[in-house]
Amino acid sequence: MVVKARSAGIAIALLILLPTFSTTAFASVSDISATQISLPIVKTSETPKFHRVVALANGSAEIVAALGYKNILVGRDIASTMPELKDIPIDESAMQVSAESVLAQHPDLVFIDSNTSPASALSTFKAAHIPLVSVPSSFTMSDILVKEKAIANTLGVPRAGAALESQVIGLKAKQTKIRVAFLYVRGSASIYLIGGPGSGADSILNADGFIDVGAQTLKNPFNAMTAEELVQLHPDVLLLMTKGLASVGGINGLVQLPGVAQTPAGQHKRVVTVDDSLLLSFGPRTVPMAKVLRTNILNAMKQ
Repeated sequence: MVVKARSAGIAIALLILLPTFSTTAFASVSDISATQISLPIVKTSETPKFHRVVALANGSAEIVAALGYKNILVGRDIASTMPELKDIPIDESAMQVSAESVLAQHPDLVFIDSNTSPASALSTFKAAHIPLVSVPSSFTMSDILVKEKAIANTLGVPRAGAALESQVIGLKAKQTKIRVAFLYVRGSASIYLIGGPGSGADSILNADGFIDVGAQTLKNPFNAMTAEELVQLHPDVLLLMTKGLASVGGINGLVQLPGVAQTPAGQHKRVVTVDDSLLLSFGPRTVPMAKVLRTNILNAMKQ
């Protein structure tokens, strides 16, 4: 579990820290953008216990907003990218929390997780007697429920938490024989990885009814991508992050990578992409994203 969490954390850090790419010219026809997936928002008559919340835990700001309490957010984490939060200041830069920014927002609660740093900022918050609540990280579909419940209970809005929870329970599509490989690539940084068990994508693909061939065969959450491995995995469809595909020159550039053109996915250019900040977010938008992803993969198989 530690290895899985650490590997997933590395992937999240890479997608945030590495330079961005223009995705317009190379976007897959089945790309799922961050603006395409709306945030499900529940409504109850509950009044939260806190009124000025800084959500620094990965994706926690989206959960607070989905619970119906965007109005109490005064600061957010860099991974909460939904358009509805654009007016909430981001309190992180290069994965480092700005203590000065947070203090200036006068929060009465700060959500953190195991990746929140630096430690000096957390010490500053404690010295200022600001309540810090650590929420569990989420790397699978089932983790979403635990994280959402922890945040809802802390805010004192259990009914809102239960309403949001109901949107995750029961997401299990009919199983297919479609073989999907998740590739984590960053061409300019020469990073070429195949997702395996615990990558995060395996949980989503399983819920969508697909076979994650990397998770089925490989040992690590992220594995070096070689021609031999790809050919052996024999994927029907390739799943990538949007900027990852752009970083290698789009689909035409992707099929030039060793082994890709020798797979059924490469031969038919069956590639689906999801926005980098959305694919492994494991928050309130994961379920609606997964439903669109299933449709896109099924449509890719018609090519």
